[in-house]
Amino acid sequence: MDGKPAPAPAAAPEAAAPAVLSAAPTAWADKHYLLVDDFIGIRILLRESLRNLGARNIDQAASGGEAMKMLAKTRYDVVLCDYNLGEGKNGQQVLEETRVRNLTAPSSVWLMVSAEKSVESVMGAAEHQPDAYLIKPITEGVLLTRLNRVWHKKQVFREIDQACLDKDYLRAAKLCDAQIEHNKIHEIDLLRMKASLLLKSGEPEKARAVYERVLAERDYNWAKAGLAKIRMNNGEHEAARQMFQGVITENRYYIDAYDQLARAYQLMGQDEEACNVLEKAAKLSPNSVPRQRSLGMISLKLGNVGMAEKAFRKCIAIGEYSVMKTPDAYLGLARVCGIKNEPKEALQWLLMAQREFTSELIGLRAKITEGMVHHESGDYRRARKCGDELEQMLKEDAARPDTPTCMDLATLLFAVGVKEAPVELLCYVIKNNHDNQVLQDEVQKIFDKARMGEEGLALILASRKEASDLMNKGVLLWKTDKLPAAVEWMRAARLALPTNLRILFNSAQIILSHLQQRGYDKALADEAVGVLLYVDRIAPGQQRFAQLMEQLAALAPVAAAVAEGEQSGVDGEDGAGA
Repeated sequence: MDGKPAPAPAAAPEAAAPAVLSAAPTAWADKHYLLVDDFIGIRILLRESLRNLGARNIDQAASGGEAMKMLAKTRYDVVLCDYNLGEGKNGQQVLEETRVRNLTAPSSVWLMVSAEKSVESVMGAAEHQPDAYLIKPITEGVLLTRLNRVWHKKQVFREIDQACLDKDYLRAAKLCDAQIEHNKIHEIDLLRMKASLLLKSGEPEKARAVYERVLAERDYNWAKAGLAKIRMNNGEHEAARQMFQGVITENRYYIDAYDQLARAYQLMGQDEEACNVLEKAAKLSPNSVPRQRSLGMISLKLGNVGMAEKAFRKCIAIGEYSVMKTPDAYLGLARVCGIKNEPKEALQWLLMAQREFTSELIGLRAKITEGMVHHESGDYRRARKCGDELEQMLKEDAARPDTPTCMDLATLLFAVGVKEAPVELLCYVIKNNHDNQVLQDEVQKIFDKARMGEEGLALILASRKEASDLMNKGVLLWKTDKLPAAVEWMRAARLALPTNLRILFNSAQIILSHLQQRGYDKALADEAVGVLLYVDRIAPGQQRFAQLMEQLAALAPVAAAVAEGEQSGVDGEDGAGA
């Protein structure tokens, strides 16, 4: 559970001195409080405890839904939220949605309050990082002690969090250094934050230095996990795997290490091992919607229908009131029912998915799943009808869906006897992922299943070469200083292969070089930013994203200063200049 969650905006003066811990009592009377508990008696007890601290502005919510409405309207300084809230959202889901929607300020304090002592409840809440987890009954003294401790610590990170919200990660990292000078007591927490910020800034080597500095003093698992993430991003998947495994050996409750270990296995094409890791993580912390979804999808891919069904049903149950709810579990469970020859229930899940989510989000995927359900349950006539409809949709819309959807669609079309359309889809997938060997192996398996093994291999090699040649031509134009032509070429390459990350990043890099060498142009700068924001949407967390965004941002003030200087020169010539 590395790093701090992204909080919501709060005013923080640029020139303000770093916050320093003070022994002076906190002015609790000035703060705004929200108490969330479904029992009025508990709310009254907590309210009286806060009033005894001097609190005046205290709001109350009796349910998760009511709490969300209040959090959307008011910026609370302190939230005390029960874990079990009866019908609707539980406390974990309230905290989860608050984090996702940035409804609390950087300095806000969130205390999870519960009588629950089970590992799964505590772990589930901890994954969304409340500032403290208090076990009932809570005395006034305990409440004051924890509030004071957490409040003062949060102030240390206030300006850093604000810089993060501005996506100014390098400034945030520098603020960490400034805080360390004044607040040595929080040095380790600040170094942890600094390392994660450097990673976001596209500075992995600087982040590595911070982790190694920390590890030289003490054996922190979060620092070892940080180094493992750097290795994984560098393509050192086996080294990363060993490090994540070591972290889990030392601390079996370090849930993030399980998720990262599973990812390392998947990057190496070892899906069975990844599935085993996710299964263990889901047993330790079963109330994570994304983890249950991932476990269901990888189990389905491996043909482990029983585990897939269990994970998808759990995902739907815990996701009913969650902001993390997606169609994947519904569609996955429909597939499971189809495989089990239970088409009636499968189609019920499909209908439910279509009621719960907009057609824009799942229309195509629902039709693919319907075709698969019919095919797997032996209704080949209906499966072929779905295939014909999908083939027509492809002809009417030149845009192609995401990679997993393309592969599912190709699989179905091959199964119902279509050849040309699925071949085009799989070649499109390869061209957009021409350096992803694991994905290429999966595409080859689809060709093999369609009895097109040798032909498929030739198509894969030709598609890889086409994408590589397309990219290399733009790079050659760039290296031979034909920057306008390079920009134009990569613009066309983006249109042809809209999800090829290397082409997208190279396009942004070439535009950046054009701006640096030929002068600032706002339209070109906006184009580069648009490309990078698109990358961040389809593949968040890429290191080059932050690096290039930082470089583009650095050019704008220079351009503004140059423009101001030019304007001053014009004024001098028109007026009484030298």
